[in-house]
Order: sequence, then structure tokens, then C-alpha cells
Amino acid sequence: MTEDTAAAMAVPGHSAAGSRELADYVQVRMPAEGAYLSVLRTAAAGLAARLDFTLDEIEDLRIAIDEACAMLLSQAIPGTDLECVFELGTDQVTITVSVIAAHPRMPARDTFAWTVLSALAGTVDSRLGPDDRVAIVLAKRRGASGSG
Repeated sequence: MTEDTAAAMAVPGHSAAGSRELADYVQVRMPAEGAYLSVLRTAAAGLAARLDFTLDEIEDLRIAIDEACAMLLSQAIPGTDLECVFELGTDQVTITVSVIAAHPRMPARDTFAWTVLSALAGTVDSRLGPDDRVAIVLAKRRGASGSG
């Protein structure tokens, strides 16, 4: 997916040519394997740059995505996909990363990894969805929390 393709995708039900106030919506699906995480780090960096995030904020986001994916990949059923949805607001990016798990469980919030993830991303949440899908949701606002 190119940046132009990603930018052309809009929130379902809204025109891609609509106002910048509408959130851009980009979805990436790839094999649930660590070897593909560089694709998500690169996509996150490019999309955050579109929102004028600082270099430190972009790097924090890249590391946060890596950490969130590491937490989820340990639960992923081999041969399934990892899905990542980026929602771009005017000064915030919300990223939802999810996998299908054989025995879905919420990531532990009392771990060092969760603490690091929260410091890097700003707002972090997790949820169990339909069809045994486990998700971590990261929301980072430009100029807020983290190194930026």
C-alpha cells in the first residue's frame, strides 16, 4: 500500500475528498509474524509525519507499535493475520492492532511492558472482540506525553 493509497482511504461512509476534520482511516492486514512488523513501523511513521508529529513522537509510536504487536503475537494462532487500523485526526492518531487467539486473554496491565507502552503511546487500552479477536488500542496526540 502506498502513502497515496492510504491517504485516499477515508472513514467508512465519508468521502475521501471531504474536510480534513474527518478522520483518515487506513487498514493493514498481514501475516501474524514478527518478520512483518517493520511494515507497521514504517506505516505508523509515515502517517504520524502527515500529522506533523515530532521525530521523537514518531519514534515513540514506532516502538509502541512494536511492543503492542509483541504482546499480541504471543497469542496469535499460527497462519492467521495481524490487523492494524490507523485513524488519523487533526492532531491525534489512534491505532488498533488485533489478532485472533486460540485462548484469547487481555494483556496484563500490571507489567513493565504495559507501563512502557502507556508512556510511549499516551493512552492505551485493550479489548476482546468477536471471533476470539484480541486488540490493543493506542492513542497518541501530537505534543502530548512521551518524549515529544
